[in-house]
Amino acid sequence: MVLNVPRPKSNHQQMLGEKIQISSFRERHIGPSPNDIQQMLEVLGYTTVDKLIDQAVPQAIRLSRPLELPEAQSEYAALTKLKEIASKNQVFRSFIGMGYYDCITPPVIARNILENPGWYTAYTPYQPEIAQGRLEALLNFQTMIIDLTGLEIANASLLDEATAAAEAMSMSYGVCKNKANTYFVSRECHPQTIDVLKTRAKPLGIDIIVGDHQTFDFSQAIFGAVLQYPASDGTIYDYRAFVEKAHAEGALVTVAADPLSLTLLTPPGEFGADIAVGSTQRFGIPLGYGGPHAAYFATKEEYKRQVPGRIVGVSKDAQGKPALRLALQTREQHIRREKATSNICTAQVLLAVMASMYAVYHGSTGLKRIAENIHQMTVILAEGFKRLGYSIASEHFFDTLGVDLGKRSLDKLLQACEARKINIRIFNATTVGISLDETTTEKDLIDLLEIFALGDELPFTLEELSSPPASPASPALLFPRTTSYLTHPVFNRYHSETELLRYLHKLETKDLSLTTSMIPLGSCTMKLNATSEMVPVTWAEFRKIHPFAPLSQTRGYQILFQQLEEWLAEITGFAGISLQPNAGSQGEYTGLLVIRQYHKSRSEAHRNVCLIPTSAHGTNPASAVMCGMKVVAVACDSEGNVDLDDLKAKAQKHSKELAALMVTYPSTHGVFEEQIQEICAVVHAHGGQVYMDGANMNAQVGLCRPGDIGADVCHLNLHKTFCIPHGGGGPGMGPIGVASHLVPFLPGHAVVQMGGEQNIGAIAAAPWGSASILVISWMYIAMMGADGLTEATKVAILNANYIAKRLEPYYPVLYKGKNGLVAHECILDLRSLKKSASIEIDDVAKRLMDYGFHAPTVSWPVAGTIMVEPTESESKEELDRFCDAMIAIRQEIAEIESGKMDAENNVLKNAPHTAESLIVGEWNHPYSREQAAYPAPWTREHKFWPSVGRIDSAYGDRNFVCSCLPMDAY
Repeated sequence: MVLNVPRPKSNHQQMLGEKIQISSFRERHIGPSPNDIQQMLEVLGYTTVDKLIDQAVPQAIRLSRPLELPEAQSEYAALTKLKEIASKNQVFRSFIGMGYYDCITPPVIARNILENPGWYTAYTPYQPEIAQGRLEALLNFQTMIIDLTGLEIANASLLDEATAAAEAMSMSYGVCKNKANTYFVSRECHPQTIDVLKTRAKPLGIDIIVGDHQTFDFSQAIFGAVLQYPASDGTIYDYRAFVEKAHAEGALVTVAADPLSLTLLTPPGEFGADIAVGSTQRFGIPLGYGGPHAAYFATKEEYKRQVPGRIVGVSKDAQGKPALRLALQTREQHIRREKATSNICTAQVLLAVMASMYAVYHGSTGLKRIAENIHQMTVILAEGFKRLGYSIASEHFFDTLGVDLGKRSLDKLLQACEARKINIRIFNATTVGISLDETTTEKDLIDLLEIFALGDELPFTLEELSSPPASPASPALLFPRTTSYLTHPVFNRYHSETELLRYLHKLETKDLSLTTSMIPLGSCTMKLNATSEMVPVTWAEFRKIHPFAPLSQTRGYQILFQQLEEWLAEITGFAGISLQPNAGSQGEYTGLLVIRQYHKSRSEAHRNVCLIPTSAHGTNPASAVMCGMKVVAVACDSEGNVDLDDLKAKAQKHSKELAALMVTYPSTHGVFEEQIQEICAVVHAHGGQVYMDGANMNAQVGLCRPGDIGADVCHLNLHKTFCIPHGGGGPGMGPIGVASHLVPFLPGHAVVQMGGEQNIGAIAAAPWGSASILVISWMYIAMMGADGLTEATKVAILNANYIAKRLEPYYPVLYKGKNGLVAHECILDLRSLKKSASIEIDDVAKRLMDYGFHAPTVSWPVAGTIMVEPTESESKEELDRFCDAMIAIRQEIAEIESGKMDAENNVLKNAPHTAESLIVGEWNHPYSREQAAYPAPWTREHKFWPSVGRIDSAYGDRNFVCSCLPMDAY
């Protein structure tokens, strides 16, 4: 806890008028120097940052005391402390399986992707011209999934296997025409998948039948079914008869398949599956106590517009070259809102990139060799168990064995496992499971056999067990694959480390990331992802832990969770935290489910109306509908605030059915609404709960708290406020904080006991979501401390107001707070430019690329505007570069307005300019090559070149392709 004792002032704190402990990391994280801060304050007309904050943030909601957090630590001290915590985890050899496997991350991939800020600090590829590297890697991922599953299209990844299965259920429900509301779930599915399916089905009114696919008689109409392949206990089933019967009933069949097994087994698409889902974790992605891992989703082309998440598609640029972009339903939440088919607006890009490169590095031959080796060792192990007198659950398996113990003691077996630091799966008192993986060695086989020998000497050797040699064509592989896969050249030319290294670097140089320049995206908070925060992610003590390892082996993780939950609770003012949601969209969904369960516990299950301001992020209404709620829109006034009169009228009208209000604070329009407490009070007066979207928490930390303001629930984007990198569009984390009366309803889990008796069930496959990246936020808070976090918030607000002030003479600031200030972001109004110069918002976005910048958020939350958020990590020098670029672009537009420059053939309409466009062919533009390529002095010192010209997205949607083109097309 922070002690109230005087502390010496640093240079920063003198500007802020506070008593702050000196923290070397704080001054590295916060971009502006003390002199920079003074200069910006002078531009704004303030003498201290505190005086600015007093005018920007309503006094009524201000926190009256410092946050009670541990003292800030240096980078070295924090790493030392975290290492001490990590040492309390015990890294056992894991043979638990259940969809999670230890694996080998090729060092060339670990160093050059996972540990490379050129990859992990990039943003979602909404500006595709400067994201071609990531898009190509994701197209490789989609091609890999299409090939392995035998289906026609795949998306660019989902959050985890369980939520992918839930998305498949929802899609099946939407497209199936037999009007049934029952979904069949094979009891052979992983238990965490069944748990998530039950959670997701309930609010939609879907009935779940968990049963035996071999005996299900289809007497009850179903709209869909999900099968595990291989089954959770390792058995390989021939599902063809079941699929035929399901299709005869008009139902869609989803197969949850292990992609590595599909190198040897008949792919789902070849035996009639409509959808395939699964996890690519074993393609080089560390266990990480549950995540992050890239799930996959593949289906038939006829369902391409119903696929959740993102699809990378092939199109062409202005010069006719092949170019990639996000296709079809890229941001359907913003377009369709409550009619969206899913609230998923993210992917696990960084992990999908790693998985795709794992396949690129190994190729079809390498993957098959890995799978054959695993299977052959499993065959040997099965033979050894039989010779020891055990019976095996099935003779048809890939990598997992169910072993019947008979009358042998489970306790004695587990003691032997403990002695050798080995984990196995426990089905029940008489049956255990063993899953082998890429890391399994002959020594592991001997250890396992000696454990099961229960102290007796082995009566055989491994050589004897494998003679005659076990073969992948043995009876254990029922249903072998006969078709080829990964035949595209990209999977067959980068098998040496030299070649892969160059390929990875080539792709990296096509992407603009934080290593190049600021990414000033409103509502996205692209701040520093410090190296000291990232380093612990790859420590073995965090990386090599199975999500279902015994809690006794994960005490370090439990300490980490407990401390992080306490810190986040203090920061938000809430009584309880759940770390399970593994994306912001999932945090929204979880928070609303908790509210729904709360009303149900009070015999008010009829409360199903969710009030949502028209300014809200599109995932808000999508999440509400997924929770079975009816969305009622609340108007915003001319100042961008929630229209209080309209809110009161809607709350009164729906008083008896009011479940919740979803509100973002500061508002999506970039201001601190003065009436936020009254807004919360109105909802509470009518029996509703207040859900606060935490996307803009970076403007609150240390200044005010959602729980104090009046919110009952709030999700936190750890990949925004708390420094987990965006990773090109994922990984993310979206834990929720709740008031005390909602704590009993926080998520539970079927495998690891957690949550109270009234918990909402599991909403993610792993109990603590993407646990391995929580170390990033732990490090950030530990190194910043209470004062550092508060200072960061203040500087974020300062930076945003500085940009707004500098740019307002050129671009009107659309919304401001009571005292003419913005919060941590501002909306610049460009709508008049269309009339005055025929300039669209995209023209400005693309021209910014020529200046070396990623565009701010475009046309959201208001069409024809850009939303700028600089964060606290950007220096004044960088802020000025961005402002200078925007001012120069406005001058270029002025030349169009005056008639000096042609309205169609100008630097904005033709942007971005590639190096090739400048030197190949004739130059038929009324401006110089120099003006096109080097519009600002800094571009001569360091030029980021877009690798393609402006992309024709409409062409790509008309000619839909979501897998790799022949190499000569590039």
